[in-house]
Amino acid sequence: MSTSTQTHQQTDPASNQLGNSSDCSPSGPMTDLLEQDVGEGLSEKKSVEKVLAGAELAPAQSLWTTEASGSVQLRIDELCPEQPITVHQMFTNSVQKYGKLTALATKRGNEWEKVTFSEYYHLSRMAAKSFLKLGLERFHSVAILGFNSAEWFIAAVGTVFAGGIMTGIYTTNSPDACLFVANDSRANVIVVENQKQLEKILQVRDTLPHLKAIVQYSGSLKEKMPNLYSWEEFMGLGLEISDQELDEVISNQKANQCCVLIYTSGTTGSPKAVMLSHDNITWTAHHASKAGDIQSAEVRQEYLVSYLPLSHIAAQIYDLWTGIQWGEQVFFAQPDALKGSLVDTLREVNPTAHMGVPRVWEKIMEKIKEGISQCGYMKRKLVTWAMSVSLEANQRLTKDEEKSFLFTLADSLVLQKLRAELGFSSCVKFFSGAAPIGKETLQFFLGLNIRLYEAYGMSESSGPHFMSGPNVFRFSSCGKVVPGCRYKLVNIDADGIGEVCFWGRNVFMGFLNLQHKTKEALDEDGWLHSGDLGKVDEDGFLYITGRIKELIITAGGENVPPLPIEDAVKQELPIISNAMLIGDKRKFLSILLTLKCTINPETTEPTDILSLEAVEYCQRLGSRATKVSDIIGGKDKLVYQSIEEGIAKVNSKATSNAQRIQKWTILGKDFSIVGGELGPTMKLRRPVVLQKYHSEIQSFYRE
Repeated sequence: MSTSTQTHQQTDPASNQLGNSSDCSPSGPMTDLLEQDVGEGLSEKKSVEKVLAGAELAPAQSLWTTEASGSVQLRIDELCPEQPITVHQMFTNSVQKYGKLTALATKRGNEWEKVTFSEYYHLSRMAAKSFLKLGLERFHSVAILGFNSAEWFIAAVGTVFAGGIMTGIYTTNSPDACLFVANDSRANVIVVENQKQLEKILQVRDTLPHLKAIVQYSGSLKEKMPNLYSWEEFMGLGLEISDQELDEVISNQKANQCCVLIYTSGTTGSPKAVMLSHDNITWTAHHASKAGDIQSAEVRQEYLVSYLPLSHIAAQIYDLWTGIQWGEQVFFAQPDALKGSLVDTLREVNPTAHMGVPRVWEKIMEKIKEGISQCGYMKRKLVTWAMSVSLEANQRLTKDEEKSFLFTLADSLVLQKLRAELGFSSCVKFFSGAAPIGKETLQFFLGLNIRLYEAYGMSESSGPHFMSGPNVFRFSSCGKVVPGCRYKLVNIDADGIGEVCFWGRNVFMGFLNLQHKTKEALDEDGWLHSGDLGKVDEDGFLYITGRIKELIITAGGENVPPLPIEDAVKQELPIISNAMLIGDKRKFLSILLTLKCTINPETTEPTDILSLEAVEYCQRLGSRATKVSDIIGGKDKLVYQSIEEGIAKVNSKATSNAQRIQKWTILGKDFSIVGGELGPTMKLRRPVVLQKYHSEIQSFYRE
């Protein structure tokens, strides 16, 4: 593997490189500064100097810090020299423009309870005063543990207004995992959704030295306890705190100071707290969303449904902070959204933009396939025809080509109705992020005339660093670098694949209290190393090929990226739900497989019952299997033979013998969040799977 960077991409972040986006417009790379008019170059430098001179920033000596009260130098340069602003400044700007528009909508009974931007701002100030009354200290946190809601948003913004650091805790966290986050972030207040989440905190509160109060925002309190408040009680606590006192706290906040902590999912070791500054949040909310063609409410108010975990950067930047920046109307889904009610909410709201993680899109795909299979013969044939026409047209058409009559007919006759049944009749932007998405899923949705726009980034880049959108799309690509950001590839191999590195105003401040880990992530020049492998085509579109840590290096020394092989297996075998390749330091590759099954709607655990798609797959083979247990352990010879043949087809396309799968097994249960194999955003947690199925893996390699 080469250790050089691409020659056209220099390590000096102030110099121009192919890995830049344009000067805050999505029109293409900047021309080389050396070839520009000298006067223009000087004016650009003066512009940056003027911004830096006029910005009210806290003193900083470095691009990174690991202290909650620390401050950093901002990556302001000629690409995007906007004035840095705080979250409060972003919100007041929006209130001036969108004050009378609806910001938040909550379903209570059969009615949507709506809050305008002016009311949202006022409620956030009330929450901030109450946090101050409870004794929230500067740079200490308020941890929020619950499903997405107006109260979640108000508590988050109120925390920042009050000078605290907003910290989300995943609702799936155990009491011990909640303890770690609350203790690490020095939480003064924990806001919980309901009794279930409250009980987790009550189990550990005596070991939280900084905790002063708990607030429950949904349901009535089962019993009165000291320093436990209902939402209504909490919102009234700060009435005696004056506006002047709060304004003084707000005015002392600087754009280069921390206001948000995002905890990584902790697949290896304890979670790390990603420190994001005001500038990280406000800059990213502005620029990344514009790269995805999100419209300002002055042009057209965007409607979206909030349901993905707000503790994760993807949902938080997309739902919460971008919502404030552009005046979006955010509708909150029901807490059981991922158990089946999401589609009902989508049908009612008809969002203009929608984001899902790959597993959500896969589940929607599986549900549609089940629905199609239950249709009568003629309707099934009509839908299949329409989807094949749409897929072919979408793969062939360039942006400026006119759609054929056949495509228009198929869309108006069939596909529009299908999209309406999903709640997507008004949706024009569909985003996927937080994990790689399979080609089969992308192709399926193209068949519905839905382009899934991939976003790529990490918590450490405040979310997306590369974006696809209506004007920037290429199949299976993550799009182009966000305007105002830079990238480079390092350690490039013979195929042009290297590690993707980031530079921009979105790059994080550092990991809280973890200097060693921060220095691992940021190199000496301040570039953020993603740990992801990718390649860039001649037009600047990025394709992620895998993770360095996930790269399998066989005993023979061959590098094998697992994702393409796993994706190929799932595409070849529609009965397979999850596939995980094994082979690091091993003599050959093996693979763990799970079958598609139904999910218990109450517990979200995978059941033993095969999904309708899996049952139909079995029936086509002549098998009568209806349960996972009917198949595993070699019980169903027909299914095992079919899987053997499918893997043989995948192996036939392998580039070398080392990339062929030699052994496989079907596990008795599908992967899940509850089981620990999937993270909160349903990303595969490989270290957990390796540990959990150690004996199955060892059986592959016994002599």
